[in-house]
Amino acid sequence: MNAQETAPATGGGATGDAQSGRAAILRAARRAFAFRPYAEVTLRGIAADAGVSASLIVKHFATKEKLFNTVADFGPDADRLFAVPPEELGRHMVLTVVRSRREQQGDPLLRVVFSLGNDDERTLLRARFDQQITARLSALLTGRDRALRAELIVGQLLGLGATLSLHRTGANARATPERLADLYAPALQRLVTG
Repeated sequence: MNAQETAPATGGGATGDAQSGRAAILRAARRAFAFRPYAEVTLRGIAADAGVSASLIVKHFATKEKLFNTVADFGPDADRLFAVPPEELGRHMVLTVVRSRREQQGDPLLRVVFSLGNDDERTLLRARFDQQITARLSALLTGRDRALRAELIVGQLLGLGATLSLHRTGANARATPERLADLYAPALQRLVTG
């Protein structure tokens, strides 16, 4: 299931309300699972952070385990990041990261940075990231040093996400996504083409 995908609205709420509620839950869950061990994370805590009821989380995800598995799934993010031919990939990845940050207030990759602890759940998050993002990108590349180039590309994308987060009101916030891609994508594309 796509972490950005939304469930249909039920009850009296509008579709937009259901979408924003689900998105808020996922953002809060990403923060919670990235910063705290799985055993310490509660649905009530996520609900409070998301500004929704715990019952809404159960409605959308059923259990904490299913919510964690949705948060730990990078496959849909990879689908969006790698949706173009290799000759267009550098620019497309930059635009995807920037637009995700601006339009969905999220980052498709950055949550893995906070999973550097030793807990099993954090290890699982890193393993899924490696498989679904880095290894998949490596398979798209041709030529020498594909795995190394994929790791460097991912590192640059994480750096871009961190910069956008750190300087939320800085010069990058005033630049268009296309201008950011003009400046940032050529280095990525050189790594893509090798």
